[in-house]
Amino acid sequence: MYVVLLGAPGAGKGTQADILNKKLKLAHIASGDLFRQALSQGTELGLQAKAYMEKGQLVPNDITIKMVLERIKAPDCKDGIILDGFPRNVEQAKALDEALKKQNKAIDKAVYIKVAEGELLIRLTGRWICRSCQAPYHEVNSPPKVAGKCDKCGGELYQRADDNTQTIKKRLEVFFAETAPLIDYYNKSGKLLEVKGEGSMEEIGQRIVSALKTQTSQR
Repeated sequence: MYVVLLGAPGAGKGTQADILNKKLKLAHIASGDLFRQALSQGTELGLQAKAYMEKGQLVPNDITIKMVLERIKAPDCKDGIILDGFPRNVEQAKALDEALKKQNKAIDKAVYIKVAEGELLIRLTGRWICRSCQAPYHEVNSPPKVAGKCDKCGGELYQRADDNTQTIKKRLEVFFAETAPLIDYYNKSGKLLEVKGEGSMEEIGQRIVSALKTQTSQR
């Protein structure tokens, strides 16, 4: 099963991708992780991406897609993948579809975690991240056991500089402007699954798992 995970900043894509990884054995492929891994390993694609990243430019679609195609050859992808952070727009989605088609593969479903803007603002302004392991916390919804310290590794927790109301509103405006056509693209192809993204992480995860299992059984 090849799945794209869509959702605004604060929708919980990373958390839900981890849940799907454990429950459905879908490998979690985040575009940011792909770049970091390729850079650390010094691969040809990593060096190509680095040239753009150092200039503050977006990495071209063809390089990102080649990284994705290379990644899905790994043994942990045999049961399927969940893409998080890519594609970000219709152009990227079409390019990805064409690349997968050449390998007789295709995106099966695009899961859109839908969350009201007011809830997203609450989530993002209360978000804290571990400097060491990047584990996410929230001062209301999932606070650490000890204030300012990561439960997993004991690292220092910090708030991103752009996690303020004004910046977050702008980020959400950009997301909805760019992603609305992408949601429509997958909807028209009959691949969109819209899931309510409010409630506990476990509840949302169960909704996604149930929706995907239902779709799989209907094939």
